[in-house]
Amino acid sequence: MQAIFITGGGSGIGRAVARYFSAQGWRVGLADISEAGMAETAAQLGDAPVSTHTLDVRDRAAWDRALAEFAAVAGRIDVLFNNAGIGVGGVFADTPVDELQRCVDINLMGVVWGAHAGHKYLKASGGCLLNTASAAGIYGTGGVAIYSATKFAVRGFTESLDAEWVADGIRVRALLPSFIDTAILDGLPVGSNSTMRERVKAARLEFTPVEEAARLAWEAVHGDQLHTLVGKTARRMWFASRFMRGSMRKQARGGK
Repeated sequence: MQAIFITGGGSGIGRAVARYFSAQGWRVGLADISEAGMAETAAQLGDAPVSTHTLDVRDRAAWDRALAEFAAVAGRIDVLFNNAGIGVGGVFADTPVDELQRCVDINLMGVVWGAHAGHKYLKASGGCLLNTASAAGIYGTGGVAIYSATKFAVRGFTESLDAEWVADGIRVRALLPSFIDTAILDGLPVGSNSTMRERVKAARLEFTPVEEAARLAWEAVHGDQLHTLVGKTARRMWFASRFMRGSMRKQARGGK
């Protein structure tokens, strides 16, 4: 039985991917700092094979323990889904230093540590490393500077490992979601009275159902495309960043 290890498996995209892969007959390993969230996800999988692993992705040694535990149960790891992340938004200069550091440590270094710890398992199975980047990693977005920076880094990291790990028989892929309808949109950015969800609605942009992200995660793992765009906004940004960079910059700067 093929097996997938999912960080951020207690909610959002991680939970949806767990449901999707489980429905295809895969064994699922859920990793998260929220035991309650993982328990809720596991309950949604019914009698399907699933295990839970409490993990702070910032802790490199904890990665070794969690992957070893899952491999002992599953016998193999075919996909490592580096999905855990947080949203940090608002006025960059007013954002507390500890929030900036926390975003880098989770969104970037958590992905780095997962890849580093997971390499030997993926090499053994000829598996796939799937990283969650973001449409914010296509073109820098005002109001989410540090978040955007981490997602650019994840995108570049994915591209680098795609070149390096092909020799090891490992596929490396990235998801680039735009506005997925999850709780991450409900946080209040620094210096703002409106949530990201409210700002997206005001801009008349679309929300992509989390189930669509899960379906595209499956396609990313089984296809040959390095970057998988999730949502209409992501696809528009990808096109504009290549062929309309001047317009993208003007739009990002509020028409100035």
